[in-house]
Amino acid sequence: MLREFRLPDLGEGLTESEIVNWHIAVGDTVTLNQVIAEVETAKAVVELPSPYEGVVACLHEQPGTVVEVGSPIVSFEVAAAAGAQPEQAPDAPARREPNLVGYGAVPDSTGRPARRRRAAASAAAEPAPRPAPRPAPQPAPVSEAPVSERPRSTPPVRKLARDMGIDLARVRGTGPEGLVVRADVVRAASPAAAPATGTAAESELQPGREERIRISGVRKHTAAAMVASAFTAPHATVFLTVDVTATMDLLARLRAQPDFDGVKLSPLTLAAKAVCLGLRRFPAVNSRWDADAGEIIRYNYVNLGIAAATPRGLTVPNIKDAQKLSLHGLAAAVTALAQTARDGKTAPADLAGGTISISNVGVFGVDAGTPILNPGEAAILALGAVRRQPWEYNGDIALRSVMTLSLSFDHRLVDGEQGAGFLRAVGDVLAEPVLALAMA
Repeated sequence: MLREFRLPDLGEGLTESEIVNWHIAVGDTVTLNQVIAEVETAKAVVELPSPYEGVVACLHEQPGTVVEVGSPIVSFEVAAAAGAQPEQAPDAPARREPNLVGYGAVPDSTGRPARRRRAAASAAAEPAPRPAPRPAPQPAPVSEAPVSERPRSTPPVRKLARDMGIDLARVRGTGPEGLVVRADVVRAASPAAAPATGTAAESELQPGREERIRISGVRKHTAAAMVASAFTAPHATVFLTVDVTATMDLLARLRAQPDFDGVKLSPLTLAAKAVCLGLRRFPAVNSRWDADAGEIIRYNYVNLGIAAATPRGLTVPNIKDAQKLSLHGLAAAVTALAQTARDGKTAPADLAGGTISISNVGVFGVDAGTPILNPGEAAILALGAVRRQPWEYNGDIALRSVMTLSLSFDHRLVDGEQGAGFLRAVGDVLAEPVLALAMA
């Protein structure tokens, strides 16, 4: 019997997702919980497991298509279980879709939301209502052509080719086994790659001088969030330059300890610990302004966000209850969080519920900045690059490791004294990391 799988609710109020890639094709046999697709929400790329065991009958959507929650994306032919209920008539109560663990509530079955497409791809046929019984399904147009007849490329490369008006069938792939890669498309679009036309007017209009990139997914969400934050919360920023030589020496000693094998130790690790300790003295920095309720929500826990630059844009996953973790625990958590973010596998739940964030701009060689608050948080700390430079030390001038800290805060929640005091507390721990032991 035929079973449709509708795009599930991926949580956090997200109403749509973009199909990034299919891991299956029509005719494939799949097992329960096998990963069948990757979809991109406004926050992260998520793998979708199969809720059924059977044969893929129809793929309703192409990669690059934005689908609303509750819309069918794939149909399976599954074996009829003993005692299974017959197919329902169109006016019968709708059968509940399986609820995938970790992906929120079951989609509303009162109707099918309309689908919105961003890509200029041919639309798949809309499945007809289910009479009882109904014949075996016909594959949608998206899957009629065998994959082998298409030029081999990845979805982002096909999207780039569509945007630049390039026919992939005419592009020679230089990747493994003839795979068409991004450089092949750009080369095909460049004026040097185009044949001469003999007219000056045509030569001025050769493709390749501009590139249009669709605003979608993580980048679109980040842009909207930053605009909302910048024009809602009154930002103020304070700076502090700190001698972190003792921190760098401590990190070097800890890296040599067997207990820290496999985790990355950096100034960010100690800064994370310093933030958790500083919030004990300045709890106003760990709060949220709830305009609708007319209240200030003060958190008695720390969900520490770590800004991560990924190929899909900026994400800020957070470490839950960071205040409970030791230095080793924080180091392990930051290492795992960064790797997951770079791989595009951060779960939506890990991106929600942050209370304060750190942005390590120093890894890009930047000394300082004025970071924008993550929406719903009262403060964000930016770490600058560690520089070896002359510094006053014990009444003399010495070559020391120096870092500039920047703290942006919501001036509705945090006044100047509190913001400066918290930044000074963080700086004190980084200047004398032994304080972390005394305050822990």
